[in-house]
Amino acid sequence: QVQLEESGGGLVQAGASMTLSCTGSGPTSRNLAMGWYRQAPGKEREFVSGVSVSGKTTSFASLGNERFTISRDTAKNTAYLQVDSLEPGDAGVYYCAASWSEIGVARLVDYWGEGTLVTVFS
Repeated sequence: QVQLEESGGGLVQAGASMTLSCTGSGPTSRNLAMGWYRQAPGKEREFVSGVSVSGKTTSFASLGNERFTISRDTAKNTAYLQVDSLEPGDAGVYYCAASWSEIGVARLVDYWGEGTLVTVFS
């Protein structure tokens, strides 16, 4: 069984940067692509960014992706999402995800974290 544990988030000021972490556990977790989804209040969950098993390939949704950086520490089996110049529209619950196939397609995500709330204040 794979478990995903998220950390980071909370109350952050607009214009600042934040980093979310997601650590996978379980014997097969290292073989899964990992990524992040975001769900804003009243909206559907949407893909933000993904990273491959090796950490060498990344993908982003068209969400102003120049402000997002994803990376993966394979030794720690931890994926990081850095968001720069935070905007009010970045607020929501961020979910860590892991997939055997396509991380950018929600119906193909095999495992979800519990989510971490990000609140952006001005």
